[in-house]
Amino acid sequence: MNAASIARLFLLAAIWGASFLFMRVSVQAFGPVALIMFRVAIAAVFLWLASRWLKRDLQLGIEWRYFLTLGCLNSAFPFILFAYAAQSLPASLLSILNATSPLFGAAIGALWLRIPLTLPVGLGLAFGLAGVTVLVGQTAWLVGDRDWLALAAGLVAPASYSVASLYTKAHPGRATPFDNAHGSMWMAVLVVLPLVFLAPIRAAPNTGDWAAVALLGTVCTGAAYLLYFRLIDEVGSTRALSVTFLIPVFGVLWGALFLDEAVGWHTLLGGALVLMGIALTAGILRLPALRT
Repeated sequence: MNAASIARLFLLAAIWGASFLFMRVSVQAFGPVALIMFRVAIAAVFLWLASRWLKRDLQLGIEWRYFLTLGCLNSAFPFILFAYAAQSLPASLLSILNATSPLFGAAIGALWLRIPLTLPVGLGLAFGLAGVTVLVGQTAWLVGDRDWLALAAGLVAPASYSVASLYTKAHPGRATPFDNAHGSMWMAVLVVLPLVFLAPIRAAPNTGDWAAVALLGTVCTGAAYLLYFRLIDEVGSTRALSVTFLIPVFGVLWGALFLDEAVGWHTLLGGALVLMGIALTAGILRLPALRT
C-alpha cells in the first residue's frame, strides 16, 4: 500500500468517524427517520450525479429486488437504528459499536453459510464479546428503557451491515460495488420515504442542523462510497476493510473534540478488545504457530 492509498484510508476513516458526530448533532431536531430520509436522498442524488460523470448506467429495473434487499440491510435499516441510538448514546460509543460488524459477519457466516470457525476466529469472537460487554458496562449509569433500547439498536445496526455483506457474497456478479451503493441507496429512499409521514421532523432545524445533514449525505455517504471503491480498486477489498480499525479512533476523537464527550477507561478498554477481536477475525493478526 503506497502513501497515497494510506492517506485515502485515513481520510475515509475520518469521514466515516464523523458521521456519528453529525447524526448526534442533528438527530434531536430532525428525528431519526427524517434525518435518514435526508441522508439517503442526498446520497442517492450525489451518486446519480457521479454515475452521469463516470458514464455508468444502472440496471435498476432489472435488479430491483436485489437492490431493494441491499438497500434495506445496508442503508435504511442500520442508518435508522444508529440515528435512533444517537439520540442518547455518545458518538464515540456508536463508532466503536459500528466496528463490531466483522465480528457479527463471522458469527452469522458460520450459522448461515456454514463457514467453519477456526481457532483465531473463535478467539476473535471471544475478544469482541468481551469488548462489547465492557462497553455495555459503561452504560450502567443510564436509566430508562429508551437508553437500553438505544444500546440494542447500536448493536443490531452493525449486524445488519454484516448480513448485507454476506448477501452480496451469496450473489456474486449481480452488480459492481459502485452499482451496489448507487442502486441500494435509491431503494433505501423508497423504503424510508413512507416512514417520514409516521415520524415527521420534530422541530424547525437551524442552520447547523441542515449543515450537519448535508455533510452526512454528501461527504459521509456519497463521497465516502466513491473513496471506498477507489481504495478497493487500488489495494483490494481486504486491505480496504482495514478502515474498520480506524473509524473508532476518529469517532472517539471527534466526539471528544467537538461534543466534549468523556473518554473513560471503559471506552478505551472496550474499544481495544473489540479491535483485537476484529484483527483476529479478519486474519490481520495471526496466532503464532504451535511447535510439537
